[in-house]
Amino acid sequence: MAPEVQSLAAFLDNLDSLVVLSGADISTPSGIPDYRDRNGEWKQSQPIQYGEFVRSGAARQRYWSRSYVGWQRFSQAAPNPAHHALAQLESRGKVDTLVTQNVDELHTHAGSRNVIDLHGRLSKVRCLDCDGVVERSVFQDALQKANPDWHASVQTIRADGDAELEEASHAEFVVPDCELCGGMLKPDVVMFGESVPRPRVQRALDAVERADALLILGSSLMVFSGFRFARHASATDTPIAIVNQGRTRADDLATLRIDADCAELLPVVINGATA
Repeated sequence: MAPEVQSLAAFLDNLDSLVVLSGADISTPSGIPDYRDRNGEWKQSQPIQYGEFVRSGAARQRYWSRSYVGWQRFSQAAPNPAHHALAQLESRGKVDTLVTQNVDELHTHAGSRNVIDLHGRLSKVRCLDCDGVVERSVFQDALQKANPDWHASVQTIRADGDAELEEASHAEFVVPDCELCGGMLKPDVVMFGESVPRPRVQRALDAVERADALLILGSSLMVFSGFRFARHASATDTPIAIVNQGRTRADDLATLRIDADCAELLPVVINGATA
């Protein structure tokens, strides 16, 4: 048995209640690109900022044109072995709560039940004026109807349903307003520069306080919204295990640190040593 398998299996076997925090790398085997490299640096230009989105009509055109293309692939992603392994671990009573920084809902699709979607869900679209919510599939149809003759050359697929398009391809893209009130529509996710709703954060903090340990999977923790849970666990002397490819912001806080692919390691551990 590989040392990393033995180490993580021993860590899990000694616990009755676990909080899992997952990040982008857990979904890369499902075909969803991540944001950062092994050193925690941006792989591409930074995502759109919330302030720019709400202030600029051109920024919204750019965002929605890219997302319109990217959603077609993003929405087809399926859970990988890491998602399924965590669902099995929860079914055995080991996982109290799964907190994910991802917006793809793959944990839920894999069968995990107690999931906190920290940054929201890309499958929903919310009106910033009336707070109405529609399914992204419905809004995707609206985008298609509003842009029947629009085409763009795709340069590359990016994280979270984004796509790099040819220069200025968004200039003629039409973004429909809310059908209920005519207001501004935004994906129902927490954008960079936007705060995670406090009740959502508190639910996750409460779960960390209840648990015997925190398991961090596939996250560099470079954004505070995820790092805060490692810091909270450390402050309360809660053991922390990290499985990630590359460095993380909480490496010095970890009880156990493993550099590995979650989709390769977790099924071996969870379907073997912890069965």
